[in-house]
Amino acid sequence: MLPRLHTRHLFFTGKGGVGKTSLASACAVQLAEAGRRVLLVSTDPASNLDEVLETRLSDTPTRVAGVPGLSALNIDPQAAAAAYRERMVGPYRGLLPEAAIRSMEEQFSGGCTVEIAAFDAFAALLAGTGVAGDFDHVVFDTAPTGHTLRLLTLPSAWSEFLSTNTSGTSCLGPLAGLEHNRSIYAAAVAALTDAAVTTVVLVARPETAALREAERSRHELAELGVANQVLAINGLFDASSGDPVAQAMARRHRDALAALPAGLAALPRSGTGFIARGLVGLEALRALLHPVQSPTTASPAPEMPALALPPGLAPLVDDIERAGHGLVMTMGKGGVGKTTVAAAVAVALAARGHRVLLSTTDPAAHLAWSLDEAVPGLTVQRIDPTAEVARHRDEVLARAGAGLDPSARAMLEEDLRSPCTEEIAVFRAFAATVAQATHGFVVLDTAPTGHTVLLMDAAEAYHREVGRTRGDLPEAVVNLLPRLRDPEFTRVLVVTLAEATPVHEAERLQDDLRRAGIEPFAWVIEQSLLASGTTDPVLAERGRCERPWVQQVMTTDARRCALLAWQAQPPVGAQALRELAER
Repeated sequence: MLPRLHTRHLFFTGKGGVGKTSLASACAVQLAEAGRRVLLVSTDPASNLDEVLETRLSDTPTRVAGVPGLSALNIDPQAAAAAYRERMVGPYRGLLPEAAIRSMEEQFSGGCTVEIAAFDAFAALLAGTGVAGDFDHVVFDTAPTGHTLRLLTLPSAWSEFLSTNTSGTSCLGPLAGLEHNRSIYAAAVAALTDAAVTTVVLVARPETAALREAERSRHELAELGVANQVLAINGLFDASSGDPVAQAMARRHRDALAALPAGLAALPRSGTGFIARGLVGLEALRALLHPVQSPTTASPAPEMPALALPPGLAPLVDDIERAGHGLVMTMGKGGVGKTTVAAAVAVALAARGHRVLLSTTDPAAHLAWSLDEAVPGLTVQRIDPTAEVARHRDEVLARAGAGLDPSARAMLEEDLRSPCTEEIAVFRAFAATVAQATHGFVVLDTAPTGHTVLLMDAAEAYHREVGRTRGDLPEAVVNLLPRLRDPEFTRVLVVTLAEATPVHEAERLQDDLRRAGIEPFAWVIEQSLLASGTTDPVLAERGRCERPWVQQVMTTDARRCALLAWQAQPPVGAQALRELAER
């Protein structure tokens, strides 16, 4: 059962991997079949909407073949940034010296400009301007929660910055670029907080971590004035056999729902069942919307040739340990198990007597939920944006602002109030964390793919920005890119699920890393039902669907690969993580 939705704007948000794209797409198809004109939009830097709709999308509405009334688009952050940069710089070409043009282009480079450019496109849709005016509903398939919450807070942040900035410049370049859209930002804020116009669908799996994340989102959105929220539980499983894996999955789902946080329990709720073949493709979406009666007797599954499965994590941990120190980064699409893999590797290295720092740059960090006790030799850290911004602001004011007159110092303080300061401050902390791997192991549980790649791409922009505000470069920043590109220092574990969308996303990530001069060390396939030994008909069918993707990763994508079976008991706690890593 899908949520009943009627408002013009519909947001689907939640922890990575919970099925936001699937449910957003299904609801968009349902609305279109009811005769509504619907625009489905992805604001996720790692969007897979093309795959789900079987339609090649761009940054302008594209009609979805076979679904009258439905169009879709992706807000491409890089393309939006390029267009935004040219809008700001283009009018001055031929009028200003080339050096001045280059300086302006530098001001509009890096992850900060990418984010604000994507927000420009997002705000215009939310404000009902441009192409959005042709549709009855605009459905947003949003990025994983941390990114989404930042996106949703930007209207207020930029509105506040515009109302207090008087100097005419910021780290984004000429203020005119923001001032031009002041009315659009105001309309976006109004639309977000109007319950008659906007509904937020909190999507979660029936699992403790996903529901905890949904509760955090509910609370923070409510504080922002976004009160019209509903809860959509996706992937509910009810065992029809006595298979131990099936019984464990059903029990885990029941227990998670029984402990539903009070705030979520008070929301209107819908539930969608577990679908063995997933929800990729229009046929699968229609099967969800229009289920047919299953036959009373199922045909036996065809015999398939044996597949030699990859080993677990233990061989990878052995090879990582041999260097005695270095950086390990887990990367991949949200919800594929990066945190579990990072925590397991860190605990295993610490158990072998090494000094290990386990850290995250993920805005929706879940590391604290993975460990239940102190582990000798292991330190756990989160790079907290709020703390890093305060530290960066104080340091810049102390060093660059000490000799300034009151007017110049006020201008610098305005610059540091810009939301872009967070990206710079977090990047500095990221570089400092990586530097610690010169004398121990650092295991970094990174943010979902799009955010992570933007963070890495910010290196050169950060160099320029820190030089502008401080006049020098920390050694950790100078050495960051060489360290990330050194295969003897950095080992990237690309984490995925044995499903079409996560594998394709991991392939794109690997391509991005290689373009940046970073070669992945190995791939890790998480939560495999194929490797679990289940005999339950539904779960075994899901396992059979995994086979071609496991084989593709083994033979085409990865130089080396590890496969982790779905765990009857979640790998939470030091002992469980150690056992997972030593298999």
